[in-house]
Amino acid sequence: MLPVKLHHLQRLTDDTGLLEHCFGKVPRRKEGYSTDDNARALWACMEWLRYARAAGEDAEISVLMDLADRYLAFLMWVQDEAGWFHNNVRFDRSFEPEERSDDCQGRSLWALAVTAVMHPDESRAEPARAMCRQGFRVAEELRFPRGLAHTLAAACALLLGTETMVDHHAFRTWVQEELRPLALRITEQLCQSYETHRQPEWRWFEARMTYGNGVLPWSLYWAHQTLGHTRALAIAEDALAFLVERMTSEKGCLRPIGNRSWATPEQTSAWDQQPLEMMKLALACAKAWEVTRNDEYCSLLERCVRWFEGDNDLGVPVADVKDGGCCDGLREDGLNQNQGAESTLSYLLTQAIYHNARHGGGRYE
Repeated sequence: MLPVKLHHLQRLTDDTGLLEHCFGKVPRRKEGYSTDDNARALWACMEWLRYARAAGEDAEISVLMDLADRYLAFLMWVQDEAGWFHNNVRFDRSFEPEERSDDCQGRSLWALAVTAVMHPDESRAEPARAMCRQGFRVAEELRFPRGLAHTLAAACALLLGTETMVDHHAFRTWVQEELRPLALRITEQLCQSYETHRQPEWRWFEARMTYGNGVLPWSLYWAHQTLGHTRALAIAEDALAFLVERMTSEKGCLRPIGNRSWATPEQTSAWDQQPLEMMKLALACAKAWEVTRNDEYCSLLERCVRWFEGDNDLGVPVADVKDGGCCDGLREDGLNQNQGAESTLSYLLTQAIYHNARHGGGRYE
């Protein structure tokens, strides 16, 4: 058996894909679907497939393969001919009007890159590779840091993952010729953003910390590992240390940057705390440990896991281990009891990142 339950994830998933929101544990169909969440769900399936295959959990592999098929089909459906992914979809399967999202594009590319490298079935990996090639066509148009960070990590994962591919010569050649210069360019952009905003008391990429902060140092660890970019490693180490400093409460427990007013050089918001922030920190710490083998990052990763179990400002469990659901956040007055897709996936991914780092060294093989 897996160390987590997938019941709530299955509850949120229908034949179209993953529903976005819940009222308590009950899916709210009228809120529809988001590509962001379906991309995260595909990534989560790949992480747990890696664990299940290593552990010989055949029954769990079957469940994960079925779920991954639905999320992969969703991404294929919402990608347009230019390569962009549409993010918001109504329950009746019609697309909501929206502007293009760098973040959605980057998250989708990351999930597809992982699938292209990790999926055990060639008949699923090949569509993921095709969608990657289509999606990377518009990478030059991306401007915002988190979309760039996910895209950088996706490019690096493909660069590393295709090194030993015996087949797929054309795809491997495309990765080397097209994605290596793209990855170098994005690395330089993120490094420059850090150096532009850095102050003695503010070691960060932007004028304030907002959401999903851990993906920024995480992507630079990828850049160092894949490209040998030494400046990226120095910045990743400095920025992650600063993020952990800002995410540590007075009592010593980890605390997500609150989305009520985020963080600036003058203050750090304590509320409202979202599980996504803890997952992104776990992601950065696992990659930092893989690259540096500094055991302090293992300790931080374990603390991220414990946050979901109750080692937090309120001292209450955020995740429900009985079905794998997770509350949407912590407020001053208690838990947000709704258990939507983003929070549930944040819990499942934190657990997967932790277990794969412990047992598999974190490397995609």
